[in-house]
Amino acid sequence: MEPLQSHRVEMLSIAVALVAVGAGTAYYFYLQRKPKGPQGPKGCLDPDNFKEFLLVKRTQLSHNVAKFRFALPTPSSVLGLPIGQHMSCRGKDSVGEEVIKPYTPTTLDSDVGYFELVIKMYPQGRMSHHFREMREGEYLAVKGPKGRFKYQPGQVRAFGMIAGGTGITPMFQVARAILENPHDKTKILLIYANVAYEDILLKKELDHFAQSFPDQFHIYYVLNQPPEIWDGGVGFVSKEMIQTHCPAPASDIQILMCGPPPMNKAMAGHLDGLGYTPEMRFKF
Repeated sequence: MEPLQSHRVEMLSIAVALVAVGAGTAYYFYLQRKPKGPQGPKGCLDPDNFKEFLLVKRTQLSHNVAKFRFALPTPSSVLGLPIGQHMSCRGKDSVGEEVIKPYTPTTLDSDVGYFELVIKMYPQGRMSHHFREMREGEYLAVKGPKGRFKYQPGQVRAFGMIAGGTGITPMFQVARAILENPHDKTKILLIYANVAYEDILLKKELDHFAQSFPDQFHIYYVLNQPPEIWDGGVGFVSKEMIQTHCPAPASDIQILMCGPPPMNKAMAGHLDGLGYTPEMRFKF
C-alpha cells in the first residue's frame, strides 16, 4: 500500500473511532438524564419551606370537630405525602404567637387537586385556636413531608393499630391506602379509644371499611364513658384487649401506635408484657 493511501486509511479509522466514542458518550449521558420508569405528578409539598394553600371548604362535623378542604395549585396537582407520613402546619394562637403542629391528612395522592384535614379543636389548644378561627378563603402554611414511617404494600402480613383520639388520622391514612389497593392483602386490626361516643372521629368511614372489607379490616372501639347501650370496650385499652384484638407477636406483623403520651406509655408497657419486640412496633 502506498504511504499516502495508508495514511488516509489510518486517519479514517481514527475518525470512525472518535465518532463511535462520541456517540457512546452521548448515549451514556442520555441514559443518565432519561427518566427511569413512569413519572407521576410532582408533589406540592416542600420539606424545607412553608407553602400556603387556600381553604376552599370547611365542614363542621360536631361541636369541636371540622373537616378542612384545601385546594392544590391545579385540579391535577397531588400533595405528595408518602403513606403514613405527616406535615407541619403553621398558625397563630389566641395571643398571636406563632405555633407549628404536625397533622396527617385523611386524603391520599389519589385525591387530586386538594387535600383534607379532620381537626379536633380543643378549648386550650394553641393550634386548635387557629383552626377554630379559620374561614374559607384564608390560607394555611404547610411544610413537609415529615416522619420516619415508610409504607410499601405487603411489607407485613398484618398491622395491629392502637389509636387514641386524633391519633386515628395516620391509621386512617394507612388503612385507606391498603384497602383501596386490590393487590394489597395486608390485614388491619384496629383498636380505637376515646372518652365518649361523640369523640369518635371518622366513625362513618371506619365502619364503612369494616362492612366493605370484613376479611381484611376489623375495628374495636373503646370508650372511657360509654353510652347505656354499648357493645365495645369500656375504660382504657388493656393488655387483654390487645391480646384479643391485635395480631399475635410475629416477625411479619407490626403494631402501630398513635395517641396522647400517657396512652402511648401505657401501651408500650402492655406490648412489652405480651412479647412484642421493638422491631414489631412503631409510634407515630
